[in-house]
Amino acid sequence: MQLGQNAKTETGNSLLAPFELANQTEAEGFWPPKARLSQLPPEGNWSTWLLMGGRGSGKTRTGAEWVKGMVLGQDWCTLRAVGSIALVGETYADIREVMVDGESGLLAIHASNERPIFVSSRRRLEWQNGAVAQLFSSEDPDGLRGPQFEIAWCDELAKWKNAEATWDTLQLGLRLGNCPRQVVTTTPKAVPLLKRIINDQATVISRMRTVENEAHLAPNFLDRVTKLYGGTSLGRQELDGELIEDREDGLWSRPMLQRCRVRKHPPLQRIIVAVDPPVTGHAHSDACGLVAVGQGEDGQAYILEDRTIGAVSPARWAAAAVALYRRLGADRLVIETNQGGDMAESVLRAVDPDLAIKQVKATRGKWLRAEPVAHLYERGLVHHVGPLPELEDEMCDFGLDGLSRGSSPDRLDALVWGLTELMLKRTGSPRARSI
Repeated sequence: MQLGQNAKTETGNSLLAPFELANQTEAEGFWPPKARLSQLPPEGNWSTWLLMGGRGSGKTRTGAEWVKGMVLGQDWCTLRAVGSIALVGETYADIREVMVDGESGLLAIHASNERPIFVSSRRRLEWQNGAVAQLFSSEDPDGLRGPQFEIAWCDELAKWKNAEATWDTLQLGLRLGNCPRQVVTTTPKAVPLLKRIINDQATVISRMRTVENEAHLAPNFLDRVTKLYGGTSLGRQELDGELIEDREDGLWSRPMLQRCRVRKHPPLQRIIVAVDPPVTGHAHSDACGLVAVGQGEDGQAYILEDRTIGAVSPARWAAAAVALYRRLGADRLVIETNQGGDMAESVLRAVDPDLAIKQVKATRGKWLRAEPVAHLYERGLVHHVGPLPELEDEMCDFGLDGLSRGSSPDRLDALVWGLTELMLKRTGSPRARSI
């Protein structure tokens, strides 16, 4: 079993006598045999155990079981029972309904002979062995002034009202015992406090996805929410527990892209397949950006598909581009030729000599080329048909240096060329189509 750091460093008799659990490893309420690895405390010298998880991933149960184990002195998390605990949530109502009374809360997970008593008038839980957990709301940071604790459980920290003040005041009160510790259970949001905790060297992070807890969720829940949100930034945050961030200097933001998403497009008048080919075809070359965009009969643009492929030979990316062009019945294939020149067109024509190809050359930097396209998004003239997670990641991390996540934004380059041709350089006559 994994032991917390205090199990390694603390010796001697406990100030609080732990409950005697008969046949502990076989007891129905004993946590470790039922827990996933991510639900057991990590080893090492940590001060904060951060559990970032999706909705229904088992975060609350994990936090409650850890508090229970620490209070009862169970040897899977400690060799010494603790007696002073802080329970911190967004509001007192949230703490009561989720952390205390909830289906996975502290009262529900205790056997009847171990269960603490909730004293509502004093906002505290009292165990038979003398341990006390006090409730504190992020709406009242000053309520944490004065009390002191050995451990704390902080729930849904990303939603806290006065997050920084509440957290800092808690840290000053977490000063009892040989190894004060805290568990944070939250669905992640890119708030400053959460990023600060992640960057703290004393933080250990466990990640939990909703799908991992499927056995304890309502039938068909995952199918329904996956169909609605799978692949979207909201789904990755709320179901996969990912921290989704935007750049402060970015041209695109995730809320903007969320607003522009549609489930289907209207009849299309024109379709462009845009290609941003790699310079070479070796294993270390860039990916081949491959994006299809269409203009609806409403005059607006619809991003149909992102079929970007990794570092492959010219023959392979050309075959992929032509296959997309044919399948969609595209009007034109736009290809950047700054690096490859006429060679890129030759590779494509070797696959299909009848392609309608337009070569484009970059005369300005990536940022300057992207700005007019971003303006189309701001005006509500561009829509994404369904989730395009990898493309949207590049868009939201695209910076003034022309890079996204430290690399060439090949998907974004193809998108920019396609939308520039479709919306900013009107050529050709539109035609009605049925797709």
